[in-house]
Amino acid sequence: MSDPLIEIPGYTIHGQLGKGGMAEVYLATQNSLQRKVAIKVLSSAAEHDFIQRFINEGHIVASLNHPAIITIYDIDKLEDGRYYLAMEFIAGGDLSQYQGQVLAPARALEIVRQVAEGLSVVHERGLVHRDIKPANILFRGDGSVVITDFGVAKDLAIDNDLTHFGVAVGSPAYSSPEQAQCEALDQRSDIYSLGIVLLEMLTGANQYRGASYTQTVMNHVQMAVPLLPTALQGYQPLLERMLAKIPDARFASCRELLQALAALQDDDLGATQFSPALKLAKASAPKPRARPLLMLLLGVLLLAGLGYGGYTLNLRMQVADLLAQAEQRLLEDKLQEPLADNAEYFFQQVLLLDVANVEAQLGLQRVLAARVARFNGLAEQRFASAQISLPAEDSALWYFRQALSLAPEDPTALAGIQRVADWHLQAVHDAYRQRQFSKALEQIELGLQAAPEHAELLKLRAAHAAYVKRATQRVKPRAVASKPAARTQDSDPGAAQKPAGEEGNPLSRLWNHILNNGLEE
Repeated sequence: MSDPLIEIPGYTIHGQLGKGGMAEVYLATQNSLQRKVAIKVLSSAAEHDFIQRFINEGHIVASLNHPAIITIYDIDKLEDGRYYLAMEFIAGGDLSQYQGQVLAPARALEIVRQVAEGLSVVHERGLVHRDIKPANILFRGDGSVVITDFGVAKDLAIDNDLTHFGVAVGSPAYSSPEQAQCEALDQRSDIYSLGIVLLEMLTGANQYRGASYTQTVMNHVQMAVPLLPTALQGYQPLLERMLAKIPDARFASCRELLQALAALQDDDLGATQFSPALKLAKASAPKPRARPLLMLLLGVLLLAGLGYGGYTLNLRMQVADLLAQAEQRLLEDKLQEPLADNAEYFFQQVLLLDVANVEAQLGLQRVLAARVARFNGLAEQRFASAQISLPAEDSALWYFRQALSLAPEDPTALAGIQRVADWHLQAVHDAYRQRQFSKALEQIELGLQAAPEHAELLKLRAAHAAYVKRATQRVKPRAVASKPAARTQDSDPGAAQKPAGEEGNPLSRLWNHILNNGLEE
């Protein structure tokens, strides 16, 4: 904070507005015109790629002219070699200051409309912004919207896309599926990002944002469009179109999006035209009496009752339809797949509409039980084919453990783990009988992987080395005792002293046998 401010000829620097990994932004006054400006200065003069992107940003924005696009006043270089951009200073902050808050639908749609108007100019110029997010949507003092930060914008006519090299650009929480997967982009990618911004303004949350970069990317690629609250269901088709996974299913251009927004606003106006009529009727009555006022009040209450009745009826119909689809998928054993068309998904959608729905809660429990039963069944199949602990992710042990990860107290899976350990215990005894000591130790270790506290396996592992030593020592004396019988006459030290002819004398052989071996045969 105590570092001296930079000096730029022709500008009076007032202070730093912000700092990122690539650049710093300062508030300044342009002395020649006495106007406030924001000056964006590169942090380094050595990063060639950043410099090219920085200069590219200046040229792109300077070529655009629209109230919803930031205005560039100047681009130049400091004495130390760093480039800077002098641009319009926007005093109202950015959209990210409202993150976590729910905006009124009319205000949210107005922001989207203004951004879409600015983007239509960007797209018609043959460019894609590639980083539409709340931090890059600014507000002037009068509340109008300004798009900024074109540092990663792409000219579609030039094949210089960073994704060509497998590098994702932009902000993961707002990236389109094709952008997250480093695929080719066009203007429909910006429409998707704007759809995420709309979702966040209407609900106060970005449901695609995961706990990690990988999870966020997978959510954009796989997760279905979240259902809006019932009061906002009228905007669901718009959101579905903007957030379609396949670009061809989205609005083809921002002009098409703007037409849809205009039609939606017209529908809203038509739905509320009775309000001015009521006010005009009230204002035209010079002396309102109790009876007309009472009738008016009853009429309003009747309309409210009808509206509430219609709302609850519509809600019940949606819930019933979702429950029916969930039950059908459960019968088809589509528990979690395919994406956005499975039992678990439909039960969860019901709970988004009715958090206390008992059928959906019980349905999710049934899905869980079916998943546990599926894992136990796969484990039994692996038992039958003697895939007890191997391969690591396709064995009886692995599937029993998957079942326990869902239901830690499941008796079938717990008993299955014990069976795995007992199977390896029997394999240990079989290996010892066949004097396959290495195999016996291997089976001990596999059994303990299944049941680390198995008493018999622990005892065998502790005694294994001593047992192998005793077993091998019992073999050696027999091998040594057989050696004298195998000696030849040349190797026997006393063989040269035997009288000639003694070797062939039967009486001599019998006597020698008795002296050497006793009377036992």
